[in-house]
Amino acid sequence: MKNSLSVAAAVATTLALGTASAADLRIYPSFTEVRQPVTATGTSLNVTLPQSAWESVLPGSLDLEGLPFSSAAQTLQSNWLSGLEGQTVFLRRGDTTEPVTLVRARDLLVRDAQGRFFNVRFEDLSFSAAPPLNPQSPSQTLTYTLPRAGTGTLTYLTRAVTWSPRYTLNASSAGANLTALADLRNTTDLAYDVQNTELYAGDVTVQANPQAEAAGFAADTVMRAVPATAAPVPKIQSQGELRGLTRYDLTTPFTLPANSVITLPFLTPKLSRFERYAGLDTYFGTGTRTGTLNRSYRLEADQRLPAGPLTVREDGRLVGQTTLPDTRKGGTIDFSLGEDPDIEYTRTTAQTAQVKDAKGNVTKTTYKVTYAFESSKDRAVRAEITERIGGRIITIDTMAPVKNQGTANLRVDVPAKGKVSKSFTVVIDNS
Repeated sequence: MKNSLSVAAAVATTLALGTASAADLRIYPSFTEVRQPVTATGTSLNVTLPQSAWESVLPGSLDLEGLPFSSAAQTLQSNWLSGLEGQTVFLRRGDTTEPVTLVRARDLLVRDAQGRFFNVRFEDLSFSAAPPLNPQSPSQTLTYTLPRAGTGTLTYLTRAVTWSPRYTLNASSAGANLTALADLRNTTDLAYDVQNTELYAGDVTVQANPQAEAAGFAADTVMRAVPATAAPVPKIQSQGELRGLTRYDLTTPFTLPANSVITLPFLTPKLSRFERYAGLDTYFGTGTRTGTLNRSYRLEADQRLPAGPLTVREDGRLVGQTTLPDTRKGGTIDFSLGEDPDIEYTRTTAQTAQVKDAKGNVTKTTYKVTYAFESSKDRAVRAEITERIGGRIITIDTMAPVKNQGTANLRVDVPAKGKVSKSFTVVIDNS
């Protein structure tokens, strides 16, 4: 069984199988559209894939474009080892090797020269001819019945091939820069000789295939490195926006080996904004709270950033990881990497006014919220607090009233080894 996509045409029952063309891949974050040019010289077209590849194909996604067909039948083909049933193979026992007969490939049942039956391990068997890759894996064949010969394109969606960017933010006292790599993953035994490659970033929903997803997660543990070749290394070029998706193209053909990850340079966006601060995102409450602020960052880039994991380094040292969401050009990205024990806060709330209706029910309450900060750092740090407040009508300081939920934002510079406080007033009107 060949571990590459095999598409062949047969005329009646006598002509040999034809040859396959290189595939085009349109790779999305969670699936890929495979587009395989095919030529049928007769009235039958056979498509054979390893079983692991079939398990990753989304149900109902197989199609034959530009080549009419009257029917399609899918059948499970026996694996290579099953073809040796009843034949002699060789069993290693310690330092000796003896011929045995393979009785049943499914559970590796053999019979020795004395007529005894027993099960063996595949690793203990040897053969007169070299076995293919994954000799115990079956394959699936899809046979199209055609009214006439012709050319077309076989298309299907698979969870086995995906891509994702990953970012590194390198920061220092001199500033920061952001770089990105793109990982192209193939989690099956199927290799692809790719002619044209398109990468798409964005939110695309397709039919779920939990079985394929489980196979993909398992395959992540057996990925192998791709050996270096003399072929030109593809480069990734942006092709603009397509109805909310961002498209990138690879500049040259390449081979995506089975069970592999290919990593390519992706983006080097310029940061138009980069800030460090000590942050806290919280909700309103009337009780006293104490705690520490978080190590937070804010950045903006000069191009769209597809979603992906982000590694942050300060002066070359790893300080945390997070995930960037899909972000438009110039969009603000805020994230935190954990607590900063050097900056503590105490939050207190004082009720300053209250209004009741004729029945004595409270309809409006005014609070003064105070944050007291204390820093043990030897440099000043910007502290930023975002506090969400619920109610029918919310008024924060002199801001215009808002309905259902308001947001208070505090910004204050905490001096080196010093203390500072800042307050805001909130009116909650539930009348």
